[in-house]
Parts: sequence; structure tokens; C-alpha cells
Amino acid sequence: MDILSIGRIAGTLSTWWWLLLSLAFFLYIATDGTDLGAGIFALFSKDEEERGAIMASMAGMWDGNESWLVVAGGVLFGAFPLVYGSAFNYLMIPLMFALWGIIARAVAFEFHIHAKKSKRFWGWAFAVGSLFPTFFAGVALGATLQGFPMKSGLAMQSALAAHGVNVHDYMTPVMHFSGGILDFLTPFSIWTGVGAVIAASLAGGLYLCARFIPGDPIHERARSWTNVVSLLALAAIVITLIWSYAIFPWASAKWTGSDWWVWLIWFVIVLIFAFKSSTNHSARRDFSAMMWGIGVVALLWAAMWATIFPYVVPNTWTIVQAANPADSIAVFTLFMTGFFPIMIMYNWYQIWVFRGRFSKKMAYGAH
Repeated sequence: MDILSIGRIAGTLSTWWWLLLSLAFFLYIATDGTDLGAGIFALFSKDEEERGAIMASMAGMWDGNESWLVVAGGVLFGAFPLVYGSAFNYLMIPLMFALWGIIARAVAFEFHIHAKKSKRFWGWAFAVGSLFPTFFAGVALGATLQGFPMKSGLAMQSALAAHGVNVHDYMTPVMHFSGGILDFLTPFSIWTGVGAVIAASLAGGLYLCARFIPGDPIHERARSWTNVVSLLALAAIVITLIWSYAIFPWASAKWTGSDWWVWLIWFVIVLIFAFKSSTNHSARRDFSAMMWGIGVVALLWAAMWATIFPYVVPNTWTIVQAANPADSIAVFTLFMTGFFPIMIMYNWYQIWVFRGRFSKKMAYGAH
């Protein structure tokens, strides 16, 4: 096999894993995003009984939903190690706070049901532990869209020289992180954090409406919550699109290029999905409203991914530049692709088993 053929295979496999990376992140957002949004709703709960009921409603699914985040991290590590390595330099602070929130939330799930005097503490840990990952993951996304501060240099040159090694034998130029610890923090990244909280809050409201019996106090409060947050979410989408168009030349060039009509049709479809979610919610078809809402997220996520193509990180690495060498990514493809259909089937079975509705009293008795 010649070098050209190997290059084509490597490019195809790299694009395949780029698509699977997008799928893993989307499935995490779609599944655990509803749980996180329900936790944000719990910040405004009137009593600990309500927080316990909300926790019980997702007790059988939350840990399985979070497994998609682990999968996404595994894909980055195995297929795009340069992105994985630099991300934990550039995004160390937001990822650290997001991780602390996830840990607090997980511990709260286990302790809340057994606690007596500290039950209120663990209820708040669950709620705050839902807010932190949502906001800081949104900040990390916004910072990533702005690109990583990188530069090409000579790896380990000074360290090798200090140990008496001839640095001329190690002159391979590599890309390495060149920014500061707070470079991720910009007005746009803060806004995407706020936008993520709004989106999760809407998803959480739709989830609670679908999980609790109509007429139950939580169901009725979630309905009112969703009516308000849906308007905020629509405004957040418009603001994010306009802001992105203004500051990202790679986005504006695609959206107003020769294929502008495709993006216009796509946006109209997004609005149709949002309208269907709203009308189903008004008609108390709660599960359908939630699924149409997830459809909106899927369309927006696909549009974002299509906009950044052929980059993994805009203005930093293309898919091919960031990918592992051909032999490594071929082995990774052979052994790891099969996990995706298995996990999707597991997630679907999990949702099917725990599909029943709750009431506030019934759920709290189990948590």
C-alpha cells in the first residue's frame, strides 16, 4: 500500500472518529443534560421533599447517562491526543469546577437517601453540583470555539540540554500550549456558560413534566418553569448566532457563502422543532414535547459541528492534523467502534425500564 492510500485511509478514519466524538458529546448533552437541568430546577425547590423526589426520578439513569462523557473523553484521548492534551492546559479551571460539580452531585445521590440531619446539605450539593458542570462546560465550549493558544516549538529542548543531551538529536517541532491560565475567560465564553444553563433548565423542565404525574406539585411547577425558560432559550439561540457571526470569520463565511440557503432551511427546521415542542407542551403531551426539544438540540449541535468542519478546534487543528497516526487510529477503530451501538442499546433499555411517572410523595419515599 502506497503512502497516498495510507493517507486517504487515515483521513477517512479521522473523520469517522470526529463524527463519533460529536455523537458522544450529543448523547451526553441529550441524556445527562435533562438530569442537570432538573438539578438546576431543584435550586429553587421549596422543600427538601421536592429535591428528594427529583433525585429519585433519575436514580436509575443518571450514572448511565454520564458514561457518555467518559466515552467522549476516551475518543479524544485515543483519536485526537493533541486536542486532549492541550484541552487540559487551556481549560483546566472550567473543567476542574465541572468535575467537582459532577463529584458533588454523585456523592449527594448516594448520601441523601441515608442522611437524617444532613439531608438538606446533600440536597443543596445535588442542586449546586448540577449547576456547576452545566455552566463551566458551556464556558469550556465557548473557549474552544475561540481556538486554543498554541505555538510550534522544540519539545523538551531546555530540559534535555540541562541533562547533557545533545538537543540537535531531538529537534522535532511540536505544537504546544502557549497561553495563560485565564485565557479561556472571555465575554463570549461566559455567555455560552449562561446559555448552557438556560438550555439545560429548559431540558430539565421538560424532563420533569414527562416524569411526574399531571397535577402533581412538581409537574405543575415544572410546566410554569418551562413556559418561562423556553422564551429565554429562544433568545439565547438568537444572541449566540449573532455573536458567533460577528466574531468568528470561519462561521460567517459558511453561513453567508454560496450554500447560505442550506443554513436558512436548517434554521427554519430548528424553529419548527421548537414550535412543535411548545405546542406539545401546551397540550400536555409531555414526552413528545421533551423529544421535540431534544430534536432542537440535535439540529443545533449538528449545525455547529458542520460549521467548524474541517476543524476539531477552530483555527487550531484540522481533523487530520489532530488525529493519531494511521496505524494507531486503525487499531483504535477496530477495537472501540463496537462500543457505541452497545451503549446506545443499554441507554435505551435503561430509559425503557424506568419510563414510569412519579408523584412527589411516591418518589421521595424512595429517596
